[in-house]
Amino acid sequence: MSAQTTVIAETIQSGYSPTALPADPCAIVIFGASGDLARRKLIPALYDLAANASLAPSYAIVGFARTAMSDDAFRNTSGEATRKISEVGPVDDTKWTAFAPSLFYFPGDYKDPEAFRRLGARLAELDRERGLRGNRLFYVSTPPEVYPLLVEQLGRAGLAKPADERSWVRIIIEKPYGRDLESARQLNQAVLRVFDESQVYRIDHYLGKDTVQNLLVFRFGNGIFEPLWNRRYVDHVQITAAESLGVESRAAFYETAGAVRDMIQNHVLQLVSMVALEPPASFDATAVRNEKLKVLQSIRPFSPEAVGKFVVRGQYGAGTIHANAVPGYRQEPGVKPDSRTETFVAAEFAIDNWRWAGVPFYVRTGKRLPSRATEIAIQFHRAPHQVFRGANVEPNWLMLNIQPDEGISISFGAKLPGPEMRIKSVSMDFCYRTAFGAGSRSAYATLLNDCMRGDATLFDRADSVEAAWALVDPILNVWRDSVPTFSNYAAGSWGPREADHLMGRNGRRWHNP
Repeated sequence: MSAQTTVIAETIQSGYSPTALPADPCAIVIFGASGDLARRKLIPALYDLAANASLAPSYAIVGFARTAMSDDAFRNTSGEATRKISEVGPVDDTKWTAFAPSLFYFPGDYKDPEAFRRLGARLAELDRERGLRGNRLFYVSTPPEVYPLLVEQLGRAGLAKPADERSWVRIIIEKPYGRDLESARQLNQAVLRVFDESQVYRIDHYLGKDTVQNLLVFRFGNGIFEPLWNRRYVDHVQITAAESLGVESRAAFYETAGAVRDMIQNHVLQLVSMVALEPPASFDATAVRNEKLKVLQSIRPFSPEAVGKFVVRGQYGAGTIHANAVPGYRQEPGVKPDSRTETFVAAEFAIDNWRWAGVPFYVRTGKRLPSRATEIAIQFHRAPHQVFRGANVEPNWLMLNIQPDEGISISFGAKLPGPEMRIKSVSMDFCYRTAFGAGSRSAYATLLNDCMRGDATLFDRADSVEAAWALVDPILNVWRDSVPTFSNYAAGSWGPREADHLMGRNGRRWHNP
């Protein structure tokens, strides 16, 4: 289990510290180092780890990209990005000065085998200079179409296998991991021809968030919740991943992806499996990931008829966000004027196992919704016997706020002051920032630290990636052969009316963050 996860309960009394367990000495190679992900997320996360003594005393960070750049230029641009656009907060100049000399840049073409041979020579040189023991972490943050080529080049250059039994080589691969089941299988085959499964870390940054990890602590570290976590007490589960932003500058990517590929197949199904998994035998990567896979395999597959009944798609039109007028999706730069790409999805999942039989899991995700928020809302059954007749007694809710305000809230009925029996729903709230202060770590920092320590608990496995694609492929196939009516929701609304009907036919309604 992640070190940060296992110490959550212990730190409630002592206060939160962002320090994680230190990693082994290693070289970290970032492919796509001149890109947005490296500048905004990866380099700042590595600085954060170094600043909090969560990297080994000796390490090297090597940026690899086609853009020509010197070591000093790479250090300067990385420093500017970390100070201006990262999540780590104020940068300590003294700590950055100590961190920057460990940044190096290596220009090269992904298609050039000689570039990878020279990269190997450079890594061997850094090993000798810095005592890195031959440990290497490759981070693939390039466009997805480059993934197979990079993996093949690493294999050809002899960089995919450890030098001896005391060293390790690992690779982190970003999403999207394929664009359908067949392409995901092909990518898995390409990767596993070069690397062992134990070396491969398929990253989903949602799993690095404290509240997502705390689902496990909440259920299995407290005796009062797990007994309620089943069909006998839970009426339904809602998972919302809302964005107020539009497509922004990602139209080229989003036109080929859409909300199902971008969010449902990975982030949302990860949250479903974390909520619904059975207690693992132990908190290690194999046990936890086995239980997550069982959840995915238990979700009822969608027939073509079920897609029409249980899945809703939408595309935003012009509207207003935070009092500002915004264009519709088809009016965004780079989007086709007749685009059929969905920017909103709502679906009802049925999990066919003993624990969750008859408990619907409702999920939705969308762009240009009223606010940015990701939450898990669990509604419990109403009391079986209404003692307080005439009083409007609301059902109990458990809310897990994943972003932006991480925390947990539990609602229950309480009597209002006065002579009459009037009941009002109130809540008890736990806020990470209030309890632990502002010193939280970015999800990427948590996951990078886990990978360098060899903890794969919060990373995807080949079989679970394919299981998730097997669930969403039928949806994509039905939509490919049908013409939607777009746009069908205004920017600034909570999505198309059909999403409300999805809940309303069973007397339920969405909880809007």
